[in-house]
Amino acid sequence: MAEGPKQSMPARRKARKRALDVLYEADLRNLPPVEVLANYLQRIEQPRPEHIGYTITIVEGVAAHLDRVDELLSSYAEGWTIDRMPVVDRNLARIAVWELLYADDIDDAVAISEAVELARQMSTDDSPRFLNGILGRIAEFATR
Repeated sequence: MAEGPKQSMPARRKARKRALDVLYEADLRNLPPVEVLANYLQRIEQPRPEHIGYTITIVEGVAAHLDRVDELLSSYAEGWTIDRMPVVDRNLARIAVWELLYADDIDDAVAISEAVELARQMSTDDSPRFLNGILGRIAEFATR
């Protein structure tokens, strides 16, 4: 019996958490995400864990589409500017929006629930509900 699907969820979640670390640092230090990613990758010993490939995909994807992702976040944030969002929430939202729009192998519900779960672990008490709302509205838009 193949163990693939059981391993892929934790691996993808680890990848998202690592991508969040990189995007968070890039955001705080006002550096290009791919530059922070390159420094991050230099610190990882070989052989790299399997989830690092998806981490790279996320960070490069978010960086490549950052203007579009942030435009959508700004449009659907209802009363929040992107700069007012907590840094963790802003970057979790960026990962999820990138997955909603550009990661065809990720179901919308999975992209949203993963962002909400990471927010539950790493951000404020209000963050999961906030992210669920904004990402739900963006997912609706994206499927039109």
